[in-house]
Amino acid sequence: MRVCLASTSPARLMLLRQAGIEPETLAPDVDEDAVIAEVQAAHGRVLDAAEHVLLLARRKADDVARRVAAAGFTGLVIGGDSMFELDGEILGKPYTPEAATARWRAMRGRTGILHSGHSVVRVAAGEPPREASAVAAASVTFAADIDDDEIAAYVATGEPLHVAGAFTIDSLGGPFIDAVAGDPSTVVGMSLPTVRRLARELGVAWPALWNRS
Repeated sequence: MRVCLASTSPARLMLLRQAGIEPETLAPDVDEDAVIAEVQAAHGRVLDAAEHVLLLARRKADDVARRVAAAGFTGLVIGGDSMFELDGEILGKPYTPEAATARWRAMRGRTGILHSGHSVVRVAAGEPPREASAVAAASVTFAADIDDDEIAAYVATGEPLHVAGAFTIDSLGGPFIDAVAGDPSTVVGMSLPTVRRLARELGVAWPALWNRS
């Protein structure tokens, strides 16, 4: 069965490839800030981290599912979104070296939670799309002995600027993380066990998605 990843995230693409799936990819056309602002205004409150990532994952998957369905695609569309939470504050991508540096100085020696939203949409010709969604979470504990020189060197690589929480566990940031409690792939960018369960809810067995030798 065909799979389309509604994301340009290298980490999510890598996870699917390592799990035996070579997906098609299409970037979702979603203004994330506008979506969050609209929904929060409608509800009159700030969304929590789990609501935040689930809303964006669903919007991304829906956008891409509509576009590929119009082009005759049949299969699964997978959308995702991730946010890191520390002391109840949602921390997205820092974007600037200054923000990433401040983030790491605040995180060292502490534990936060990485929330990952997932939306899987089954698209079939002549049928309305069907969707299943869920949020996975894993806690991340950062080393307490990270010094400022190490933080500066890591930030200078540019890696933490464009990832949720300003860190990775599967690349240069990994040595600065002491422990992960929960599914590690959640922290990388997408919980593979969660995606498997959502696919099964839609009547698709995980082995049916394997297409890499």
